[in-house]
Amino acid sequence: MVLLHVKRGDESQFLLQAPGSTELEELTVQVARVYNARLKVQRVCSEMEELAEHGVFLPPNMQGLTDDQIEELKLRDEWGEKCVPSGGSVFKKDDIGRRNGQAPSEKLKQVLKKTIEEAKAIISKKQAEAGVCVTMEMVKDALDQLRGAVMIVYPMGLPPYDPIRMEFENKEDLSGTQAGLSVIEESEAQLWWAAKELRRTKKLSDYVGKNEKTKIIVKIQQRGQGAPAREPVISSEEQKQLMLYYHRRQEELKRLEENDDDSCLNSPWADNTALKRHFHGVKDIKWRPR
Repeated sequence: MVLLHVKRGDESQFLLQAPGSTELEELTVQVARVYNARLKVQRVCSEMEELAEHGVFLPPNMQGLTDDQIEELKLRDEWGEKCVPSGGSVFKKDDIGRRNGQAPSEKLKQVLKKTIEEAKAIISKKQAEAGVCVTMEMVKDALDQLRGAVMIVYPMGLPPYDPIRMEFENKEDLSGTQAGLSVIEESEAQLWWAAKELRRTKKLSDYVGKNEKTKIIVKIQQRGQGAPAREPVISSEEQKQLMLYYHRRQEELKRLEENDDDSCLNSPWADNTALKRHFHGVKDIKWRPR
């Protein structure tokens, strides 16, 4: 199996294994699917952190309004009245005005946060450092864990306009958002390796040969963005260490220049005839009268 280290720009993403005989059409779609699914888990985790702190999403026509404005416009959060966390709620106002402030109890909040941490660990970029490959099944498992935690806290479900529920139902609208810019459509994805585009009409072995133990770094790009930047010869961490070494060396040489003084040669321990005079018994002879 060829080991692919997938990157986006210079940023490491995940590891993936594929046989050398894999069609690049299939492989490109697979890489884009895992890449986008990891982004989905990240978005859900981000929203669930807000859910744990401030409760469910407000209706779009009530978001950002003050309590006085809501009362003046006679608006009502019907779903907020239905979606009460099991075990009761604790009021914690959302300063941004996106959520209704009815947060779950501390015990259920910890259930959500623990599940979030576990899901983040599954899709973490540290998996690549540990040599663990991320598969679509693993990402789906992370999403299922998050869905289960939400069901424990909100057995009645979330409002249909809540971004968490929309993510779970694949109805999210990311147009005009920063998160939407990170998503790469499967049909628009391109893989690059060694400054060459891996064309979908070929097989992986056409580029890397028939050695199944090969490890390559591939970069995923949106079609039309051109070739990604080449990998640096040394990593940023290695560059920092190199600069630190030369800085210390420069400081050391500067200190040696400042201490370029031979007055120490007049010290007793610097006398190279001291041993000879000691054996001849002429040690500490002074020629001046006392």
